Amino acid sequence: MSDAPQTVLTVDDERSLTELYAAWLSDTYEVRQANSAADALRTVASGLDPDVVLLDRQMPQMTGDDVLTELRAEGVDCPVVMVTAVDPGFDIVSMPFDDYLVKPVTNEEVQRTIAASLTRGTYDEQVRRYFTLARKKAVLEASSAVSDRHSNPTYQELRRELEQVSHTADRTRDELLRPGRPLECN
Repeated sequence: MSDAPQTVLTVDDERSLTELYAAWLSDTYEVRQANSAADALRTVASGLDPDVVLLDRQMPQMTGDDVLTELRAEGVDCPVVMVTAVDPGFDIVSMPFDDYLVKPVTNEEVQRTIAASLTRGTYDEQVRRYFTLARKKAVLEASSAVSDRHSNPTYQELRRELEQVSHTADRTRDELLRPGRPLECN
């Protein structure tokens, strides 16, 4: 295990925000700043393998949604936190991000979200999927822009999938804790 700090890539077209995030995070993480979608994609293409990405949704020339799609297509598998002034809609359900913060954000909120994202990143895929779905459901439920969620088919599908993943995780846990089953150590 390396003693090098984990790397956070902050992506926002407002330089003052990437500088603020860097000031908040630089005592704990190596922070790289990108002030455009193109800059973010170049930074990753140059070999940066971030541990977490903070990504704005509203940027000129290319949206954060498009950057996210490109990052995933390039194999960037780290947690991505959308940090944006865009109130979430049902479109977030299909987006491959890990958490969603609505601006304005506080230092504590950003620190807590990055720490949680890094912790979740160590879990197996099943647990990560559960946390991702649960977080999306919580974001939608907290959004004042989404008032008709209970009648929305996308939201209903999210709830069904979350329930299914939860049951699968419970069965896996029960199987792993079954008496007489030898514990496996890695």
